[in-house]
Amino acid sequence: MKMTRRAFLEKTSKGLVAAAFVPYFLRLSPAKALAGPIASQVKLDDFMNHFGVDEKIINEVMSVALSKGGDYCDLYFQHSIDNYIGLEDKAVNRAYTDVGFGVGIRVLKGDQTGYSFTEEITPGAMKLAAQTAASIADSGALIKPQELKLKETPAFYPIETPWEEVGIDKKVPYLQQINEKVFAEDKRIIKSNIWFINGTSYIMVANSLGRIACDYQPMGQIAVSCTAEQNGQREQNYFDLSGRHGIEFFTPANIDKLAKESVRRTVMLFDAIKPEAGEMEVILAAGSSGILLHEAIGHGMEADFNRKNISIFSDKIDKPVAEKFVSIVDDGTNPNLRGSINVDDEGNDTEKTYLVENGTLKSYLHDYISSRFYKVKPTGNGRRESFRHVPQPRMRNTYMEAGPHKKDEIIASVKKGLYAEAFTNGEVFIGAGDFTFYVKSGYLIEDGKITKPVKDVNIIGNGPQVLKDIVMVGDDLQMSEGGWTCGKNGQGVPVSMGLPTVKVKKITVGGLNTAKS
Repeated sequence: MKMTRRAFLEKTSKGLVAAAFVPYFLRLSPAKALAGPIASQVKLDDFMNHFGVDEKIINEVMSVALSKGGDYCDLYFQHSIDNYIGLEDKAVNRAYTDVGFGVGIRVLKGDQTGYSFTEEITPGAMKLAAQTAASIADSGALIKPQELKLKETPAFYPIETPWEEVGIDKKVPYLQQINEKVFAEDKRIIKSNIWFINGTSYIMVANSLGRIACDYQPMGQIAVSCTAEQNGQREQNYFDLSGRHGIEFFTPANIDKLAKESVRRTVMLFDAIKPEAGEMEVILAAGSSGILLHEAIGHGMEADFNRKNISIFSDKIDKPVAEKFVSIVDDGTNPNLRGSINVDDEGNDTEKTYLVENGTLKSYLHDYISSRFYKVKPTGNGRRESFRHVPQPRMRNTYMEAGPHKKDEIIASVKKGLYAEAFTNGEVFIGAGDFTFYVKSGYLIEDGKITKPVKDVNIIGNGPQVLKDIVMVGDDLQMSEGGWTCGKNGQGVPVSMGLPTVKVKKITVGGLNTAKS
């Protein structure tokens, strides 16, 4: 089967291709699917047929890609299906589907990259794209691609029902239930917006070293934004749940949580105050405040920034960067989390990577290029937005491991400070690690107790310095449940993050009597 983009889309619109292949391992129970490698269930021929190629065609395309002296090439096949439904003013008023289908071809010559992609997976179109990518090299001995061998992959996101089998008629009731619960939760609610987003991505990665890997990647998300009014004052906030889940994740308990938490975060703002500005102790709440760890520290540990001497961490390997009770991990193996991957977008193994272990910087996040430069194995962090983009070192699920302190103990230790619960609208300068974040939900801490909610608060600081200034780490690690997408060099990829309750001895808080940042 040789398929053009037009023919593919025509078949997809009739429901033939999208439902043609659902991997067998999705039918396994979570316990069985997580028990070990699934190579015996992943049928390479199924993925080959899905994309209308075979090993002979792949080998021919690679040979063209390497024909001008490149020393490595890979092919990234992807078929993605993303669905969106929106409810506003108590009615479902938006719905669309986005289908992506194509292959990206990359050629490396040293650390130089040639890249091209095509939305027509035919031998002619792929070879033409391969010629474009090959132009990065123009001399040198020719390397032949090695015989392909399927890479065994684990199953970190088993689901019960593939999204391809879930019609819109099964999704709309969830939006309606949440909408009813939001308005029933508090009489001050005057508006709600709810989004239901789900997607799947079939990927197949083959490289000239002889490795080929396949994966089926599900994703689900429901987000709730609501507006409340009291005495002429209006406030707005939101809450969402997301992960590599099927529709079975959206249980009655989670539906209740979406409504209750979005309303709680909104109406608390009626009583919120603007705190005084200045340097003070800050407690980062367990869970989604891990975005500060992700943005202000995690990006600086991506290997490309360090290879180019951009990051402040570029000379810190095996040196202390925090207290000994601080350990930071980037992990692709957490079951069903948004940033988890069975295999990265270069076909490399995923893993749990210690960035900081017992206060010492131990590793960067590596893709294939940086691993060659540093002479280490890839950490499974080569990620890309789609077949239209080159892979680069990216985070997966980044979190700080639990520490020795209790949450109540940490709060009680603060005379006057800020308890930051959720963040939004952050800005980070990767080189130095300087950051500004807007605290969407937070509270004052006075005499060791959480008191008044706060709003219109920024925190301003330096990531590496904050890392040094962490003086207490709780034993209550929580992973964020939200729908985070990380941006870098114009690409977005799904990620997650987590944090136990953490005390930082000083961060600048922007509130009253401070200039806008």
